[in-house]
Amino acid sequence: MENKNFDVIIIGGSYAGLSAGMALGRSLRNVLIINDGKPCNRQTPYSHNFITHDGKTPKEIGELAKKDVEKYDTVQFYDGTVIKAVKKAADFEVEILSGEKLYSKKIILASEIKDLFPDIPGFAECWGISVLHCPYCHGYEVKNEVTGILSNGEMAFEFSKLIFNMTKNLTLFTNGKASLTSEQIEKLNQNKINLNEDEIERIKHESGNIQKVIFKNGNSVSLKVLYAKVPFEQNFNALENLGCELTEQGFIKADAMQKTSVSGVFACGDNVTMMRSVANAVAQGNFAGAMVNKELSDKAF
Repeated sequence: MENKNFDVIIIGGSYAGLSAGMALGRSLRNVLIINDGKPCNRQTPYSHNFITHDGKTPKEIGELAKKDVEKYDTVQFYDGTVIKAVKKAADFEVEILSGEKLYSKKIILASEIKDLFPDIPGFAECWGISVLHCPYCHGYEVKNEVTGILSNGEMAFEFSKLIFNMTKNLTLFTNGKASLTSEQIEKLNQNKINLNEDEIERIKHESGNIQKVIFKNGNSVSLKVLYAKVPFEQNFNALENLGCELTEQGFIKADAMQKTSVSGVFACGDNVTMMRSVANAVAQGNFAGAMVNKELSDKAF
């Protein structure tokens, strides 16, 4: 790479990163977007709830976005992995897998998160296809279908409220003894939501489309779709080097301006919020780009 010095390096080239890149490119900033090419929704067949792009594939939306950003000649792209990022006085040093070191005045973290799947055969293969994380992104397409929720405790109860609006043929699978309160169980009963505490052995599916949930006791339940909230971890291995604080939930801690706890480092997209959607990532990326440009403008004026 000929140029090694940039105004901004954006780590992550999916929706949030591309949106930030557009805002900065239109502000004539010298930007590098580094992308490892592994978005969280790469297995999802269609994306929804993003106006003007409703129903397109995630890949198609990403390709259209990149084509738009490529129009701005101050924005460059690099396909690869960042292995280290550290603050050096007023600037940042970013090392990529090849060992090459790059430098910037600001960093925007638009990196993905890594979902941690339960040890249930078939779960990972169905993720994003018929095992879903978000009723806003995918719920309309499976409305009124035979539906399950895989969760427990307070999260299970709150999730049940949302999904109950999409279908009345609903079962909550706690995969072991329920940790719900007696009041919550009573509310589920009142709304005729089935509660199943059997331990799950595997998910039977056809090319990622659920057919049955099979339990360790030999029983099974036929399903069309299963909603699940899974734990996650940050997918940017160099985050520790930067020293950015995380929230109790594991998100990068960012304020209303998308600033992290480290001066000069901003974050946007799935890594900072539980609202995982294309539309939200684009909005946060656009705002982060504008806030970074303002800081650069303030310093140079």
